Amino acid sequence: MAVRKLRSEALPAATRNRRPPQNRRSDANASRVDPWADSTFLRPLRGEAPAERIAMIFRSIFLLIGLLLTTATSALARDRDVDVAPDISLHVIDSGPEDARLPTLVLIPGWGFAGSIWSAQIDAFDDHRRVIAIDPRSQGDSTKTADGYTPEQRADDLHVLLGKLGVRRFVLVGWSQGVQDVAAYVLRHGTAPVDGVVLVDSMISGGAASVAASPGMAAQQLGLLPILAASPRDYTEGLMRAVITRPLAPAELDALISEALKTPTAIRAAMLVADMFGADRSAAVAKIDRPALIIASPRSSELAAQRDMAAKIAGSEFHIVDNAGHAVFFDQPARFNALLGEFLAHLSSTAPRPAGAG
Repeated sequence: MAVRKLRSEALPAATRNRRPPQNRRSDANASRVDPWADSTFLRPLRGEAPAERIAMIFRSIFLLIGLLLTTATSALARDRDVDVAPDISLHVIDSGPEDARLPTLVLIPGWGFAGSIWSAQIDAFDDHRRVIAIDPRSQGDSTKTADGYTPEQRADDLHVLLGKLGVRRFVLVGWSQGVQDVAAYVLRHGTAPVDGVVLVDSMISGGAASVAASPGMAAQQLGLLPILAASPRDYTEGLMRAVITRPLAPAELDALISEALKTPTAIRAAMLVADMFGADRSAAVAKIDRPALIIASPRSSELAAQRDMAAKIAGSEFHIVDNAGHAVFFDQPARFNALLGEFLAHLSSTAPRPAGAG
């Protein structure tokens, strides 16, 4: 008894005073411990047999792993560089399911902008269709090159890009300079794989004849080039404040300016001249034999001309988005996305039109 007493006193008081478990069983099963019984994490599974609990847990783990892998793969696939010519690659945001039955939405930005300017449209439409936003040659994170900065070369780049990405049917959306790229694509590659065309706040250029037709506009644009050459950042900040009317946070404005400045100044100047006063692409208007959507800003100096252009494209729609600057889709993304969504839904509900002869 003395030994027993010594051992008892040697134990901590909390242990000495612990009450014995109630209803303790004396048979062999009483010594077995259910490892699942007191687990808070597994409490919802207590009603299942141990084997079933294990199976359910592993199924949950595998489901979680699959979800994580899918998310990681999607994130990794969003940005890619695709070779379109020797030593020339285009950076693209490639989002949404590649096996979607709906035509791919191809987003082409304006002068000096990257494909990321379309982020609100990518997020709005990539749930059920593939969306590809492009950094054109010498813009954004695409290869900077001393030549090939015309809409015609960018159209050829786009043709190669879509082929390499396995895109067989698509809707072309071009904004500003991107409108010239769409026009050049139609002229050089036809409309056979094109389900629809969206032109955002720009006329299709008539080339050098535009100088005589609109001397004031030509003088204004060409007159700004010395400012671009002398102070690229100041020029670019002024450009951003002119084409975007909604308030921009300082960090957002700085990001847009930095993105535009990735294009060397001399190339930017040459691109502008080639876009506006280079090749005459007005013949593309008659060659657009697919449904077309023209969306304009009420502030556009080309508003009447855009309306006239829409009237010449059979079955086209023309819309003005209020309270928006030149970057209509950026200033008023909800309204723009609603118009684009309705247009895409209409394409899906109608039978394909005969392939263009190109």
